[in-house]
Amino acid sequence: MSDVIKNRYDFVVLFDVENGNPNGDPDSGNMPRVDTESGYGIVTDVCLKRKIRNYVEMLKEDEKGYKIYIKDNVPLNRSDAEALKYCGADDKDIKSLKKSDPELDIKIRDFMCENFFDIRTFGAVMTTFVKASLNCGQVRGPVQLGFAKSVDPILSQEITITRVAITTEDDAAKKGTEMGRKYIVPYGLYRVEGFVSANLARKVTKFSEDDLELLWQAILNMFEHDRSAARGKMAVRKLIIFKHDSELGCAPAHRLFDEVKVSKKDGVDLPRAFSDYEIKLPEDLPEGVSCICRE
Repeated sequence: MSDVIKNRYDFVVLFDVENGNPNGDPDSGNMPRVDTESGYGIVTDVCLKRKIRNYVEMLKEDEKGYKIYIKDNVPLNRSDAEALKYCGADDKDIKSLKKSDPELDIKIRDFMCENFFDIRTFGAVMTTFVKASLNCGQVRGPVQLGFAKSVDPILSQEITITRVAITTEDDAAKKGTEMGRKYIVPYGLYRVEGFVSANLARKVTKFSEDDLELLWQAILNMFEHDRSAARGKMAVRKLIIFKHDSELGCAPAHRLFDEVKVSKKDGVDLPRAFSDYEIKLPEDLPEGVSCICRE
């Protein structure tokens, strides 16, 4: 594995959706999430991290050092149990091992960071293995994402659909079709901001240069292998990366983010494509900060 990262990064991701539901809200019948006061669309950080995890899992297929801790249909305790094997113990003698080795919890935490990409990246709370009194630790990850917010207010549409597949025999005797509903956003451009802390990477998880490159790759491709009719056409349009020349950074993140301007082109009232927007990147950056744009 490559060296631990030595530079702080801040980044902006622009992605869009066409005729789809980017993130349904279970409290609102799975309608697209929206800020009810402003009308701007929302996609949670959890939703985006799930897609990043899925891409890494697909690409690496549990390759050593790139397992995924939080994954579909796998209880957390099953992954925690790998720490027991690492200790050469079972749930009956873990307490005695902890008494004989006061640093065992730290060793277990480091083992989990080394073997699970998403722990090394986003962190995790690994204190659920109650039966064995095994505490794999609480890890604060160096990579953090905020909520994505649409550049302009969105208007969710409710589409009525029909199907010829009837659920029960009784219903089939009475009718030939059934009705259903889908919720879509005709078009929305979303913006999410993120942070990579070299300080936390060095002190805790050992997030490396190879991990960083894999993260950028996963962000750029997180929708490419997550297709479904419900999500419509989704794509990452731009990944704008601010690289600092130091571990702690050379400028506040919010000041860098403010320099990325996204606006509708002249004459466009109702955006329906990415080409309806104009993206302006910063020309004058603070000393020690460089900007990389990837598409």
